[in-house]
Amino acid sequence: MKKFFFIFFILCSLINSNIVLSTTNNTSSNLIRVGFSPGNTAQKIILDAIKESSISIDIAAYSFTSKLISLALIDAEQRGVKIRILADKKSNSGKYTAATYLSNHKIPVRLNDKYSIMHNKFMIIDHKSVQTGSFNYTQSAANKNAENVIFIKNIAEIAEKYEIEFNRLWNEASEKNKNYLISN
Repeated sequence: MKKFFFIFFILCSLINSNIVLSTTNNTSSNLIRVGFSPGNTAQKIILDAIKESSISIDIAAYSFTSKLISLALIDAEQRGVKIRILADKKSNSGKYTAATYLSNHKIPVRLNDKYSIMHNKFMIIDHKSVQTGSFNYTQSAANKNAENVIFIKNIAEIAEKYEIEFNRLWNEASEKNKNYLISN
């Protein structure tokens, strides 16, 4: 646990968003990446994580309207990656949300209204990696807001804790209705 807090402290102290840190076991497959917006580093980390996925992606999102991230998820789903989207109901019930778009493309989406806001913003990739931070999955988060992303790759112990919370929230949420037609 001390090692995790030490790594977290170092990450919070970073100024350069392009720094890549390896975890304490010194293997190149275990990396922690950080990115910030505005700019491309935060969104690039998210898109790269989706592109590199091979088994599953679980996403908990407060606000989700990003076309780029939605398209990357559809590409991943077409590669055979199992995807589940969990989003805040008040922020994602409208016609022009990614939740609606992805639901209409047969990706499982559930909306949670059990809290004032379901303010989580994280992805669990392949049951072993986690992307989290303040970054809402929106165009404004990428281009207008001051946001951050941290991607913790191949540390299954952390991913397992996020997966437990995701499943708890998923089980109490309701399925997204496909209320809007899509055009081909």
